[in-house]
Amino acid sequence: MPPDDSYTSPPHTSQPPRPASGITRAADLYRALGVPARAADALAPQDCAEFPLKAPRAWVARIRPGDAADPLLRQVLPVAAESAQTPGFGADAVGDLAAGAGNGILHKYRHRVLLMVTGACAIHCRYCFRRHFPYRGHTLAGRLDAAVDYIAARPDIDEVILSGGDPLTLANRKLFDLCERLEAVAHVARIRIHTRLPVADPARINAEWLAWSRRRPKPYLMVLHINHPAELDCDAGRAVAAMRHWTLLNQAVLLKGVNDDADTLVRLSRRCFEVGVLPYYLHLLDRVRGAAHFEVDEAAARRLMREVAARLPGYLVPKLARETAGAAAKDLIAY
Repeated sequence: MPPDDSYTSPPHTSQPPRPASGITRAADLYRALGVPARAADALAPQDCAEFPLKAPRAWVARIRPGDAADPLLRQVLPVAAESAQTPGFGADAVGDLAAGAGNGILHKYRHRVLLMVTGACAIHCRYCFRRHFPYRGHTLAGRLDAAVDYIAARPDIDEVILSGGDPLTLANRKLFDLCERLEAVAHVARIRIHTRLPVADPARINAEWLAWSRRRPKPYLMVLHINHPAELDCDAGRAVAAMRHWTLLNQAVLLKGVNDDADTLVRLSRRCFEVGVLPYYLHLLDRVRGAAHFEVDEAAARRLMREVAARLPGYLVPKLARETAGAAAKDLIAY
């Protein structure tokens, strides 16, 4: 998809704005993949209006035609299980709203802040912990000066995280301006960009972006979100590898029916390393309403990680983690 050209707020709803390209209807997705539509499994359009289907064509091209159980299809296809009311699953699974400091800032942890750059994403992952987030009024839209002032006034903040939505949905000139404003704050030592776009739509890593990224005066980290080795096909692999001059890390989510077996997790770590990405976290599912059908219980996660650790060198084994609302840091889970 072409990058978003502005910091404008999303519409008067909680969902991110929809792009002009990509697949946004389940019927079109079924048709493109030759998968029989199964009315018993699919959500009706009105049932997923708050968080509609969105899948870039570059992503859809990696899904195995005719395979209704494909792990990439499972991540983007709305299903009837999303409408289930499951105890313990809510709209704000990780306490984002309580951590809001205004002006698009989340200040959960000491020494770093997160900027909600935009509500836009190139892809709607069905397990997204922000699928119900009220983006309107809670992003950086029109508030960049105030956000930079907040950071500049707090010398203990040494790292800024750009998130959303996906920061790379911004047009280059907007993202460059934002990053350069942050670089100018003397005590900001590192800038971290959390993004799925190099994998979801590899064309986003264009020549202008690469040239700019190589000239940064401060260290940058790009934290990617890759759950399955099939996400890193040739195009996505090349796009990610082109960013090797930054520190590249991967945060995956453990998802039932997607990557909840040791073989897949081992292949994921190996494939990430091939393109210059180090495994960082494997998250237990954030318990957001509508995603309970993806949950893998903690005991099963521990068993999986023991097998993964037995098959990989330590630097390729991600930390098993859980985010708890209000906690001072992520909970690391021993296995």
